[in-house]
Amino acid sequence: MVETYNAHDQGEAVKKWLQDNGSAIVMGLVIAFGGLFGFKQWQNWQDTNRQQASYEFEVMNQQLAQNQLDAAMDNFQILKDDHSKSPYASMAALQMARARLEANQADLAIGLYEYVVENGYPKAMQVVARERLARVLLDQGQPAEALTVLQGADDTTGFESRFAEVRGDIQFAQGRTDEAAAAYREALDALEAGAGDRARLVMKLESLGAEIPAEESQS
Repeated sequence: MVETYNAHDQGEAVKKWLQDNGSAIVMGLVIAFGGLFGFKQWQNWQDTNRQQASYEFEVMNQQLAQNQLDAAMDNFQILKDDHSKSPYASMAALQMARARLEANQADLAIGLYEYVVENGYPKAMQVVARERLARVLLDQGQPAEALTVLQGADDTTGFESRFAEVRGDIQFAQGRTDEAAAAYREALDALEAGAGDRARLVMKLESLGAEIPAEESQS
């Protein structure tokens, strides 16, 4: 049989339910609203932090454009210290490394690339830095160290051709011409149509007297 309640009975039932469950409701509301406001605060902090990192990065680039490396280094240090988990810190390190190379300060560039290899965010930054570090080490007459850096990459997705080419350059410097040629052909195979400098890879193969892929010799 369906039970019926008058207004008084319904009111008493509500009171009893609130007595039994009221504290849980209040706690739930506190947690919900606290989480909402906490999330808003976190979002605001994230936005402010991102804006500060962007500002430091832009100022650093302006100083690099004016060849003010020491001043630019101050901004990079702020990014490194206060925004190490931001992509701006990794991009800044790569920019600073290039500036150091242009200033014939390869040892300082190596340190910056090593920083990104170890700390770069997102992970793709680490791959970029690893390839550039290997090139610099090779230019500095350290082919074995350069090869070790390349081999340390656990994922080169999107950079397969570049890594293969650098590996070929290293093997050529070590006198391993057959392996170098194989690496250059691998670099060619990994290039998408219309992407990269295919002509450069073909020239490297020709300089080794190596066989050129048929599709390349016809182009």
